[in-house]
Formats: sequence, C-alpha cells, structure tokens
Amino acid sequence: MSSTTPLRSLNINNINPHVKEAKYAVRGELAVRSEEYRAQLAKGPSNLPFDKIISANIGNPQQLDQKPITFFRQVLSLLENPLLLESEDVLVKHLGYKSDVIERAKWLLKTVGSVGAYSASAGAPGIKESVAKFIEARDGHSADPKDIYLSAGASSGVNTLLHIICASPQTGVLVPIPQYPLYTASLSVLNAKCVPYYLDEAKNWGTDLEAIKGAYKHAVSDGTDVRAIVIINPGNPTGASLSADDVKAVIEFAAQEKLVIMADEVYQTNVFKGKFHSFKGVLREMQKADAEKYKYVELASLHSVSKGMVGECGHRGGYFELCGFDLEVQDQIYKFVSISLCAPVIGQCLVEMMVNPPKEGQPSYELYKQEYDGIFAGLQKRATALYEAFKDMEGVKCGEPQGSMYLFPTITLPPKAIEAAKKEDRSPDEFYTFRLLDATGVCVVAGSGFGQKEGELHFRTTFLAPGTEWVGQISKFHKEFMEEFR
Repeated sequence: MSSTTPLRSLNINNINPHVKEAKYAVRGELAVRSEEYRAQLAKGPSNLPFDKIISANIGNPQQLDQKPITFFRQVLSLLENPLLLESEDVLVKHLGYKSDVIERAKWLLKTVGSVGAYSASAGAPGIKESVAKFIEARDGHSADPKDIYLSAGASSGVNTLLHIICASPQTGVLVPIPQYPLYTASLSVLNAKCVPYYLDEAKNWGTDLEAIKGAYKHAVSDGTDVRAIVIINPGNPTGASLSADDVKAVIEFAAQEKLVIMADEVYQTNVFKGKFHSFKGVLREMQKADAEKYKYVELASLHSVSKGMVGECGHRGGYFELCGFDLEVQDQIYKFVSISLCAPVIGQCLVEMMVNPPKEGQPSYELYKQEYDGIFAGLQKRATALYEAFKDMEGVKCGEPQGSMYLFPTITLPPKAIEAAKKEDRSPDEFYTFRLLDATGVCVVAGSGFGQKEGELHFRTTFLAPGTEWVGQISKFHKEFMEEFR
C-alpha cells in the first residue's frame, strides 16, 4: 500500500545526522558477518570452509575462553546472593571458598549495602578509597578519593569527559592515528572536531612530538579551539608502550598549550616489553621538580576491569581520576555522571577487587597468582606466535609485541588485489580482511577502521584466542591470497 503520509515519525533522513556520521569499525559490517557465520555453525553442519569463528576483532577476553579469576567470581557470587553467607561452613569445606573471599564479600556488602541498589553518583566511597590507595601504591604519590569517579567501563568515562570538554562545533581534540574508534565516533556524535596526529610506526608506534605540534598548529590556524589531547598507553590498536620520556614530552606540550590530557591507561598491566609509566606518576615528578610550571596541568586518567588479566568486559567497571581540574568544572562533571545515577554497582565491586587483589600470605593469593600469571604468559605466548608468523609472511611487517592485546601489522598487497577491492567498493585492507574471514573464520579489523596514513594498509588482530593453530590458518590464507592476486 502506498501513501504520501509518513508511516513513522523517524526515518534515516531525519534522525540525528551526527550519529549517522559516526563510525565504529570493531563492531562494523565485518563483525556482523562473522556473527552470521557463528549462528550458521551453531545450527549444525554447514558448507563453510571452517568450523568455528575466531573473534580477533575486539578485546573481549572471556568470549575467547579466558577463564575468570576465581577470587573475583567467588566474591561476586556472594554479593549477588548474600544468603550464601549464612552457610559459611559449606562454602569453605565443600565449595572451595577461602576465608578471605568471605571477608571481602562481607566488607563490600557493608560498603555498598546491596549490589541491587544505587550507589553515590561518583561511586561507593569505600571503593573509591581502595582505588586511591592503589594509585598511591602504583605511583608513590597521594590520591584523593573525591577526585575519583567510578564508571561503566573506561568508555563511560571517555563519554563523560568529552561531553564536558566539547562546548561547540569548533572544539577540537587531538587524537592519535591509528586510534581506538571510540574517540572519533564520540566526537562525531558531539559534533566536535577530531584533530588527528600520526604515531611513528618506525619507532614502534611511539608518540611523535613534532607530529603533535604540527597537527595542533594546523588546527588552530583553521580556527579550531583545541582543548585536549588523547593518549592511549599501552596503545590500541598498536600495542605500543610509551617510555617515560614520551610521557614527559606530552605533559610538557600540554602545559605549554593548556590542553587537558586524557590518558587512556586500560592496558597498564598488559606490558611485555619495558615498563608502564602512568601519566599521573610522571606528572607528579615533574611538578616536584618545577611546581609552578606544571601547577595547572589538567589530567584525566582512565582504567577498566575489561582488560589486563581481569577481562571482565561484560561487568562494565572502570574509573577515572582527575588531577588539576577547576573545582567548578568538577562540580559539573559530578552533575553529568549523576544524570546516569551511578555506574553498575557489581562493576564497582570488581574495580575494588582489581585494585585490591589477594596479597601474599592471604588464603586466596596462591591460586590468584597462578591464574594471573597463567593468563599473562598465555597472552605473551600467542603474541609471540603471531609476531613470528607475520615476520615470515610476504609483504607483512610487524613490530615486536610490547603491550595491550593487539598487533597492528603493515600489509603490502599486489596491484591486482587493490583493483579487485575497488570493484567491490572496499578499501584494500577491508577487502583482505573480508576474504580472510570468508576463508578461515578469523575476524580481524582493517587498519582503515582506526585511521592510517594515505597509501598505507594495516589490520589489527587481538591475540586472545586460545591456542595458536589459528595463526597457521592466517599464514596459509595469506600465502594463497598473494598467489591468487600476484
């Protein structure tokens, strides 16, 4: 039946145009196709040339069989069902619960009341105190619970901060390229400007201060009000781990140009090479050396239970800490987070356990350490296996694994493959990743989804999937792909 009267209020032409403009490649068309294949395989025998999907497109550890840490899940079970605490003997003698699990659950219940109740808007005070103690122990400098905001994963914290920073369409934020697309997508929705600065692939994707200065200067000359700089350390999608000198250089530049530093540090425990240097720790040392020069540096650092060895993405727990922010601005941040009432309280409890895990000498420590170290060793082993495979693949270059959960190799494709990509109206790296999925069931993300220099091609893969046989599948596919389009 045809009609000139619209049948619904909303259509694709009248919804918020900024939402339509936002792009988020890690859950884009390729990921949708992989889930269609997964559903097909779940129904039974199929004519697909593989028998399982390897979702190497997103840092989602427990989807890829990373086992939850026992201490965390045992405490959570008691928080969700406090009646179990009435049978402590059964928990200890028959279910393997340790006494410190029971003590932590009781303390958290006393702190939050119930995980089914709202907490204070910025998070449960007792949990914020635990986070402050963790930051103090990590950096050797004091932290104030009032400057800590518990959030629904780091993504929620990013959303809060960008809403506060982005005051008009002329507001600009310096974002590393390649970058995690949360930042460009959020800026699109907020109708603000992404000011891209390129990381230096020749230096293991480290920050290039001259590139940052050049991007800033160009944006300002175009009338952009550049207010903040985003740093992802260790890097996503690159896996880079920044040196203390790199961190200092960014802080120096931010102090000079009065930029808010957004330090995305969710992979701080995923460091295979070198050492993690927190922006808070480095900033405090710089302030100790020259208090006046760095007195008003504004830093927001973010962390999450989704990554590291915790891998509890679905529980949506995280925090951000503010340093050097004007108190009236902090009042507005508090108001903004209050609009969402509070972060998931069960996620807040996981944050507390992440920052305050079992200590040596406590009943749960031995198993916790065994599980934690086993996850770390498994990640490092798979990262190394992928790296070694990429080194042997024609036209592929990849830096040594440094940190996070990703590798971001460069690929050089034959001209015939690039022509075939044009015919499908895809970028060459997208064409490659779709062919990889169709042939092997391995889902990675094209480098174009994260940003890359003109003429360069990459893809991002996690190394979370168990085993290393899927690495061999990638190698076999790549060899056949290069032969087909040679």
